[in-house]
Amino acid sequence: MRRHVVIGTAGHVDHGKTALVKTLTGTDTDRWEEEKRRGITIDLGFAHLDLGDDTAASIVDVPGHEDFVRNMVAGATGIDVALMVIAADEGVMPQTLEHLSILEFLGVRSGVVAISKVDLVEADWLELVQTDVTERIGASSVRWEPPVCFSAQTGEGSEELRRALTRAAATAVEQSADDVFRMPVDRAFSIAGAGTVVTGTTWSGSVAVGEEVTVLPGGIRARVRSVEVHGEARDRAEPGRRTALALPGVDKTAAARGCVVVSGTVWQATSVVDVMLTLLPGSRTLTQRSRVRFHLGTAEVMARVTPAEDEIAQGATMAARLRTEQPIVARWGDRGVIRSYSPMRTIGGCIVVDPSPPRRPRRPRDLEARLVVEPVERVRQFVEAAGPDGLDVTELAIRVGIHPSQVQPVATQVGSLGAVRIGDRLVRQAAVDNAREECVTAVTAYHQERPLEPGMPRELLRAVTRTPGLADHVVTELSETGIVSIEAGIVRLAAFHPTLTPEERALTEAMLRALRDAGPRGCSEAELANLVRHKNTRNLAAFLVRERTAARVGQDRYYDPDSLERLRETVVRGIRERGQATPAELRNMTGLTRKYLIPILEWLDGAGYTVREGDARRLGPAAPAAGNGT
Repeated sequence: MRRHVVIGTAGHVDHGKTALVKTLTGTDTDRWEEEKRRGITIDLGFAHLDLGDDTAASIVDVPGHEDFVRNMVAGATGIDVALMVIAADEGVMPQTLEHLSILEFLGVRSGVVAISKVDLVEADWLELVQTDVTERIGASSVRWEPPVCFSAQTGEGSEELRRALTRAAATAVEQSADDVFRMPVDRAFSIAGAGTVVTGTTWSGSVAVGEEVTVLPGGIRARVRSVEVHGEARDRAEPGRRTALALPGVDKTAAARGCVVVSGTVWQATSVVDVMLTLLPGSRTLTQRSRVRFHLGTAEVMARVTPAEDEIAQGATMAARLRTEQPIVARWGDRGVIRSYSPMRTIGGCIVVDPSPPRRPRRPRDLEARLVVEPVERVRQFVEAAGPDGLDVTELAIRVGIHPSQVQPVATQVGSLGAVRIGDRLVRQAAVDNAREECVTAVTAYHQERPLEPGMPRELLRAVTRTPGLADHVVTELSETGIVSIEAGIVRLAAFHPTLTPEERALTEAMLRALRDAGPRGCSEAELANLVRHKNTRNLAAFLVRERTAARVGQDRYYDPDSLERLRETVVRGIRERGQATPAELRNMTGLTRKYLIPILEWLDGAGYTVREGDARRLGPAAPAAGNGT
């Protein structure tokens, strides 16, 4: 299979990047009239380069002028190989060094240095420039090929430069085509008959014609009408390719540079990310809420910095939280560039450690542990940091940066390393143990405060615990182990049973006698309170209802069960004999005034024994058949 790579130029303004690309590819990447008039590259340009049978490349030509570094960063994201151009007549210049820092912060692995315009200098000067360049790149994290001398005027070094680019391209890491699809947009334009076309470098996964994609952060959905890769029509775009997607129905302003085209539902826009942030030596210190320019993918957004400590000193690396003023799309391991608000210059870079951090704590902690490469250990560290809320398994591909095919196996392995899987969440065992203890303590306290009640409502238990997400799980677990019992949404300790004190037993016996004496009239709560003169009258009456030694009608009227049953039989029998009966007729049958009768009729309606039709009642579906107790 042929290797596809993306090569990005870098270097100071007027050092010959565009001329070099034209010599190699025959394409003039300056697309705008202003670029041709001023003789400098302003925006990104693109060209195709064939490096032989095994390798095809797309070249992204970036501007070198300091006013257009934002465009340079947008073009440098997602490149496999850097092509640093340094003019022999000027040597290393300020933008050379800034571009070098940007490439390092973006994690570019390999590159080629072309010393251009060698036809303009003497041999001894060229030797000095070569020595200086070699020393400068020697300490770089990018693996640079030996510098190649080049002239766009004479063609000197063209073949050697091709060979160097081929060697560097061979080291590029192939991305998996079955990862989740993401393509940062660097251009958007309209074509008649195709609609809006967005271009960019496919960072991960693949997308095919006819598939649905989403443009973030706007959340606009569209179906891919056509795909072009390296300028050729294809059925599918794969990672590491310059890609153009036709998205009908999408306004080009809603898919401009800085947006990201994704597929599936796992991607989310975010305004808060936790990062490991490194400042360049000589840059200004960042303190709490310092305002910076954050470049991620092709996006440039303003952000406020919250360091883990009071400040991040120049040359230091520290955990920090970035709160962006516009939403971005991030994934674990993404690399970004930090530029100062004013004057605009590159001051540092960062690695995204958590694209969806919890709101608390406000300052990030222990981010270094979550940068480990091994997926299982990385997920375990995230679970440890998540506390009782746990980690959503469906977020692992993005938040923890693991391949979708690894999500379930990794979640299973982490479950054997001190974590518990609860539905779609992974929670550390210690948090589950704490939640279990908290629930037992809460139920025990409830029993002590309300000894007459059968137990604690499950909803209340969930609400009062500090870990409501774990409450259902641990209560079910406690029930299975026989520590608690659950009945009709009520949780009680298995050994607990409501009991009366001797004083309360005497009071309830007096209440039961009063109910029997009241017969079909029953007693209101106030009447019972006047009888027993006890502050817990309502609790005592509720206890009797639960024990089925008393019955309640409505909110506050209580009856002797036998008396209420005889009254029910009288009403049902009277209606059956007549087919239907009005309250006046039932009043004559029962001897009850409307004050007592109407609540009874409403209770019978609610229980299905009777049905109201106008001012009369007929029998309802729950009424027993004739001869069965009526």
